[in-house]
Amino acid sequence: MFAAERPVVSWIDLGEVFSVLLRRRSRTEALEVVRVLRGKVRPDLPTEPRVLEAATIKARHPVSCADAFAVATALAHGAVLLTGDPEILAGPPDWPTEDLRPRP
Repeated sequence: MFAAERPVVSWIDLGEVFSVLLRRRSRTEALEVVRVLRGKVRPDLPTEPRVLEAATIKARHPVSCADAFAVATALAHGAVLLTGDPEILAGPPDWPTEDLRPRP
């Protein structure tokens, strides 16, 4: 998702990236990817209202917890959420998304 300058990413979603890489690769590689990403994005530490907004999104829509934080973070920053995730893209029209899936 993009805000004024660098893309904004919730720490919850950075944690998701870390966990996937830790499972598939190694702790060293996972830490390195998060370190590199931190230089390219603006990590966003969720506030209490953001946690409650993400929980509301998750309760009302069939999305993962990390996806709910991605949506809540985009909404909070007035940013467009860049995704190829079909569950997010199937969300309501007030979710600001851009579909990154390749076109046939």
